[in-house]
Amino acid sequence: MAKKIKTYIKLNIPAGTATAAPPVGPALGQHGLPIMEFVKAFNEKTKEKQGNILPVVITVYEDRTFSFITKEPPVAEMIKKALSLEKGSGTALKEPVGTLTKAQIEQISKSKMPDLNTKNIEAAMKIVEGTAKSMGVKTS
Repeated sequence: MAKKIKTYIKLNIPAGTATAAPPVGPALGQHGLPIMEFVKAFNEKTKEKQGNILPVVITVYEDRTFSFITKEPPVAEMIKKALSLEKGSGTALKEPVGTLTKAQIEQISKSKMPDLNTKNIEAAMKIVEGTAKSMGVKTS
């Protein structure tokens, strides 16, 4: 018989460097989960992606055990990394902070594909372009 699911916890955590500090500790602690067990498992699974912030979905079971899956970094994080930006523009339409090339958009789209709700590369590129626009990044 399958375990009963109590809840899901969604967090964005730096790959390979999770600690028991917030947001991880309080999020897991309130459900009585072994925090260090999660931190060790997460860091082990994500050490090769260090430097990225990864969304993780933790499934909490009634018996206080857990499982988790990691996803690709958010599109905004991938754009910032591609352009070496600290953050997006505060006034996106007035002050652009950089320009993404078609090749960069395509590369980001391909690596984010598993998490997007499309299998069409053109549609995925439109999603990336939309995120870029809202960050004040021009596309060429």
